[in-house]
Amino acid sequence: MTVDLASTPVRTLQTADGRLAYREAGSGQPLVLLHGGFIDHRMWEEQIPVLAASHRVIAWDARGHGASDNATRPFRQVDDLAALLRGLDAAPAVLVGLCMGGGIAVDCALEYPELVRAVVVSGVGTSEPVFEDPWVLEVAAEQQRALAAVDLDAWADAFVRWAIGPHRDAGDVDPGVTRLVREMGLATLGKHAPGEPDHHVPVTGTWERVPGIEVPLLALNGALDSPDHLAMAARLVDLVPGARSVGIPGAGHYPNMEEPARFNAELTAFLEELS
Repeated sequence: MTVDLASTPVRTLQTADGRLAYREAGSGQPLVLLHGGFIDHRMWEEQIPVLAASHRVIAWDARGHGASDNATRPFRQVDDLAALLRGLDAAPAVLVGLCMGGGIAVDCALEYPELVRAVVVSGVGTSEPVFEDPWVLEVAAEQQRALAAVDLDAWADAFVRWAIGPHRDAGDVDPGVTRLVREMGLATLGKHAPGEPDHHVPVTGTWERVPGIEVPLLALNGALDSPDHLAMAARLVDLVPGARSVGIPGAGHYPNMEEPARFNAELTAFLEELS
């Protein structure tokens, strides 16, 4: 079965804290796609049709991202995910998350293990990141300076550097990938006002608790991602019993967008092992 994304509408689930947006396709075992920070479910455009051939695929927009409502009071992203899984009767689900989304997936395995069948992360360890590489700190500082100056173009320029990574120049990356990353980032940033309160409440003690994760876990990383992102994923794999890691050659922080065929093949192989 081929899924036509253009005819697959963005839907919303009403929760106590507002609406969560998502796109759904296919049938069978639930599989939830969790995007990275400042972007939205569109990053999974090359995965949804492929995965929907064998799974019920749900690609959400996290609170404050994409078409989902902004937060108006303290919230935890993992609680939003649990509300989505329960509200859509989509548990236990395979959770596939990149960066921020991977951290949320790990949080869910810790906080709501009954809702999780397996976890796939990309470019992340847990929702408590450790950043110490000079290149990573430089890019983060560049974003902060741009935000302080309310210079959206400069912020977007810095944000796109995550897609390029520390080992390449902009010309080495498909311009379609960097263009979409920039577009999604600016769209999400545009949902928020300067100085807006940060209502997000983090999950804590994650690194200490991940050895207790009992579901299968795969880290599917872009081989050209930053040292910090790769190190955190490696640390997670070392701590979770039975976890393993696969690298995607020629891809950076968004391997599913840069090398979709290879990413999809590795993910599909993992899903076949589960069944």
